[in-house]
Amino acid sequence: MKKNILIIYIILLTTVCNAQVSLNDFGRIVLNTYLPDNIGIPAEAKSQLESKLSQIASNNGMGGSQINPRFIITANINVGTKDIIAGPPQMIAQNLDLVLFVGDAVTNTIFSNATISLKGVGTNENKALIDAFKNINPKNKEIAQFLEEGKTKIISYYATNCDFIIKEAISMAKQEKYEEAIYKLTLVPDVCQECYFKCLDTLSTVYQQKVNADCKMKFNQAKTAWAAAQNPSGAEKAGDILNTINPMASCQPEVNAFINTIDAKLKADEKARWQFKMKQYADKIAMQKEKVRIAEEKSKRDDTYRENQSQRDAVSNENQSLRNYELDKIRVNAYREVAVEYAKNQPKTVTYNNIFWK
Repeated sequence: MKKNILIIYIILLTTVCNAQVSLNDFGRIVLNTYLPDNIGIPAEAKSQLESKLSQIASNNGMGGSQINPRFIITANINVGTKDIIAGPPQMIAQNLDLVLFVGDAVTNTIFSNATISLKGVGTNENKALIDAFKNINPKNKEIAQFLEEGKTKIISYYATNCDFIIKEAISMAKQEKYEEAIYKLTLVPDVCQECYFKCLDTLSTVYQQKVNADCKMKFNQAKTAWAAAQNPSGAEKAGDILNTINPMASCQPEVNAFINTIDAKLKADEKARWQFKMKQYADKIAMQKEKVRIAEEKSKRDDTYRENQSQRDAVSNENQSLRNYELDKIRVNAYREVAVEYAKNQPKTVTYNNIFWK
């Protein structure tokens, strides 16, 4: 009798499986390939099936590094007939149904499923299964529809739970868990447009809180380094710390005043290395401001261009003009850099538990 599969998620959402996380992994829907240990097929056949599931996800733009283990693509196997073909060599022919699932491993919800009939031939059961799995076409129309249905359900999940996601992130930020809050918000894919932009606005606030908290900590470290040795060595140590402060931090005026204090205490022949470091920091601030200026100018040009277009999509144009997309791009990269570092520093193992029912 056929069985369906349900996955129970039993560890923290922040756990990731793959250290190779990049900026591009965020902002899209990612399906994690998962097969249980007790699936009941030989290891080589299981590996072949895992590869095919990963290929299916990748070919449909949903593969990649497992930054969010919540959503999975998995499978169950129902063997129909097994025939022995006389040799030599003796061969085994197997007919089986491969049941594919896309689901939410947290809520134990199956979003979509599809059954693919396969046949494989080999000198033993393992090779017959491998042959069957090799015949899976990732571009199969039925598979594409199955994934599209799963994708639609995932988008619906974010639309339904958007306010909860944001509230949870804000709660994390209040506990000074800024990186975790940013990570959680950046997981929302950009295809979920309404929720994505809501999270983007929240990200702006949380990121600024993180930047300000980070500045306060580093500023105190720099002051301690200078107080311990008010000489070129102490100035260099303080300068190294100050150089890591985000140019957009709210404590910038205090930092500038502190820089002037150190500069005033150093003798003329002691200032070279110190002033070089501070020039680097000033250049970093100027570069950040220039990026923002360019983004604002481009956004104004884009708004003017849209205003001069026909009125065929007036509502869309009005909504677009409410956002500065160029500035959003700059900010999103900054947010995702934080999320990437957070993801890389999490444990690299995800454990799932399985429940089968008839």
